[in-house]
Amino acid sequence: MLSIRALTKSFPGPQPRVVLRSIDFDLAPGDYVAVMGESGVGKSTLLNLIAGLDRPDSGSITLDGVELTTQDDDALTRLRRSSMGFVFQAFHVLPYLTVTENVALPLALLGVDRGEAHARVATMLAAVGLGGRGADPPRQLSGGELQRVAIARALIHAPRIVLIDEPTGNLDPESAQQVLRLLRERLDEATAIGVLVTHSHAAAQTTDRVLTLTLDGLRGAETAP
Repeated sequence: MLSIRALTKSFPGPQPRVVLRSIDFDLAPGDYVAVMGESGVGKSTLLNLIAGLDRPDSGSITLDGVELTTQDDDALTRLRRSSMGFVFQAFHVLPYLTVTENVALPLALLGVDRGEAHARVATMLAAVGLGGRGADPPRQLSGGELQRVAIARALIHAPRIVLIDEPTGNLDPESAQQVLRLLRERLDEATAIGVLVTHSHAAAQTTDRVLTLTLDGLRGAETAP
């Protein structure tokens, strides 16, 4: 369960700018939501706060009973490794590692046995349509295939939440549709919480619910009584 209450974030300056104002919403395992809004309203900031990469001015973020805003940096790093997956617009696939090595990174960080990790990666690559490509370097893959690698890496360690930032921004329309369909299928199978930040209405339509972020707050959110 992800629960966000009264979340506020501003950026300092001669005239401090509030980008998130009293944000409230809850997401249960298996929920997949899109966060949309104009540029500059704080969509990526919201993802960074949920990931513990930034700190709010006030409010709380609770993931499965753990209050993230009270954790120190080491605890947040451990939580990201074990419980979070990330998919970015720019893929962030490491060019000097093979496809298998890229996908196995989260398992290596968690100390999973190498033999077990290799078996899990092979199963995941088959699931995302990249069976037999594990030994390939990233330079041999298309943009759509690189995003499939990123999705496999984000889900290989069975995270509780996957944070997704404009995953189709660098893809052609056909590849974008394939990636969006794959994300939906993999998240459903994992029953993970998915939070998708996007400008694309086509991408948003693949989720369960759309939340619209403005400088005045968040519309379409449902909070617990």
